Amino acid sequence: MEILKKSSRIAFCIGLAGMVLPQLYYGQFGNNFFPAWPGLPWVSFWAAAFTVIVVIACIAIVLEKQPRRVSLILGGLLFAMYILGDVPYELLIDPYNNHLGSWANGLKELALAGGAFVVAGSFPPDPGPQRSFLLKWLEKLIPFGRIFFCITMISYGLSHFLYTKYISPSIPGWIPGPVFWTYFAGAALMCAGIAIVFRIKLKIVAMLLGTMIFIWLIMLHIPGAIAQPYANNANEPVSAFSALAFSATAFLIASMAGKKKEVI
Repeated sequence: MEILKKSSRIAFCIGLAGMVLPQLYYGQFGNNFFPAWPGLPWVSFWAAAFTVIVVIACIAIVLEKQPRRVSLILGGLLFAMYILGDVPYELLIDPYNNHLGSWANGLKELALAGGAFVVAGSFPPDPGPQRSFLLKWLEKLIPFGRIFFCITMISYGLSHFLYTKYISPSIPGWIPGPVFWTYFAGAALMCAGIAIVFRIKLKIVAMLLGTMIFIWLIMLHIPGAIAQPYANNANEPVSAFSALAFSATAFLIASMAGKKKEVI
């Protein structure tokens, strides 16, 4: 399980870094990280600064340079941007906030924040001086990492039922019964998310969820990224990297299933 744990952390960091790097090219935040607030100044600067911080954090985690502290700060940053950016934008600005689909982009950031806290919990406490108040507070969010992640998985599963006609065309044409597979995937996401939250067969369910998302990465997201690498601010490659990060999060939860104090 140690090999799975380490490889999952690396895959999560690759996925997250791949999601933010297009922001440097396009000079703006991706929809998954900060909404287009009207009148926000210096967007290009803030997007670039955020990207650099996230990439440096991912490199530090991969190289295991104070990885627990870095993961905690990374999780805190992503969670703060979701709470202070996406949530008020949906409540106050977005005219379609009564539709679950309008919340989908921000929910990716919530899942990534959860993933960062899961990563933090997979490392032992860093040696060194006494932790700051901020780090002590962020430590308390580690048990919520898998819950943040599963909120997104459950919401995305529900979306498969609410928006079937938009999601089913993404199933490759050579696979029969796209509507059936859309419903199946939605049910699987919802059931897996609920099971992980309540620690029901945690290890096997998390492994199955990670495997399912990884299969989607191979079958759906990578071909889409190759076919449309630049469309809509590199949306397809970003989706592929997000699938990698989500799959890695599920595998990491599975690898820690026997270590109760780190997961819950």
